[in-house]
Amino acid sequence: MKILPLAVALVVIGLSSFSPSLPGTSPSTDSLRYPEEVHLKNIRQLTFGGDNAEAYWSFDGKMVSFQSNYLQWGLACDQIFYTPIDGVDLSVKGSKPQMVSTGKGRTTCAFFFPNNKDILYASTHLGGDDCPRDPGRAPGGKYLWPIYDSYDIFVADINGKQKVRLTATPGYDAEATVSPKGDKIVFTSMRNGDLDLYVMDLKGRKVKQVTNEIGYDGGAFFSPDGKKLVFRASRPKTEEAKKEYLDYLKQGLVAPTEMEIFTVNVDGTDLKQVTNLGKANWAPFYHPAGKKIIFSSNHKSSRGFQFNLYMINEDGTGLEQITYDKVFDSFPMFSPDGKKIIFSSNRNNNGTRDTNLFVADWVE
Repeated sequence: MKILPLAVALVVIGLSSFSPSLPGTSPSTDSLRYPEEVHLKNIRQLTFGGDNAEAYWSFDGKMVSFQSNYLQWGLACDQIFYTPIDGVDLSVKGSKPQMVSTGKGRTTCAFFFPNNKDILYASTHLGGDDCPRDPGRAPGGKYLWPIYDSYDIFVADINGKQKVRLTATPGYDAEATVSPKGDKIVFTSMRNGDLDLYVMDLKGRKVKQVTNEIGYDGGAFFSPDGKKLVFRASRPKTEEAKKEYLDYLKQGLVAPTEMEIFTVNVDGTDLKQVTNLGKANWAPFYHPAGKKIIFSSNHKSSRGFQFNLYMINEDGTGLEQITYDKVFDSFPMFSPDGKKIIFSSNRNNNGTRDTNLFVADWVE
């Protein structure tokens, strides 16, 4: 799933972020930006507490959908919200954005429809009102993601009126995003016994399987022309690793600490591995020109819990570091016009473990 996976789990190991005053900057000179972040300008914080992630732009570039577990909003686990980018100040005490999901179960992976009025998201609420149990991390053990079989994909309007259920097959269906062309949805499903990518139309029909190799395929986004998908994947290579992956899967779990970035045509052809960096490479998104991919990675971290944004060419060349937070930057998405980028970060959280949303101007 795409919910703050290693974001919270690995930060909880012991790191916390630092102060809002970054080296070489001041409040009057873009105080939320590290000096090395030359592709970012005018960074602005949108949320101010809890774990906020997967903020994705509306087609008109005026709003974002996102998920949050902010306790002060009365949340026990992730629910879906949306907010305008401008004209709203969520730092004001008592302010709260519009909730889109039901408030029941756990949710993830919200994305606007082309009409800018409806939002799809995955939710477990049909499996129960309470938040499903999080397996967490056993002392000395692997961090595990739960793959709840009660996840299905729903559509609601921006006022929270529930409209339609798009998936109804047994097992995990989640991680859905919409093509920039407004004609297809890509999502991850376990309907064939493994975690593979599928596409369907906006009404949940014409479902077609895209990937079919053993391993977890998820977090997919379309290329700007709608012809390709970029996604994260685990690819267990040894028989021992394959057995471990399948054993975890039978328990509804995935160990997400080894993932690389892949691309594939929407019809399933021309599957290519883009990164070969080791550790966890995930949350990929296409640059607006369609030739580069931005993603989050901890491959430079000696202990595994420092994630930053990187950019790479589709062919795996030209790796460039984009952000320099000491703990966590992830979930990057360019605005439809390519002029801005939104991402989640632990910067400026006053030593807490909060992960907030930040929007910035993009500088080529």
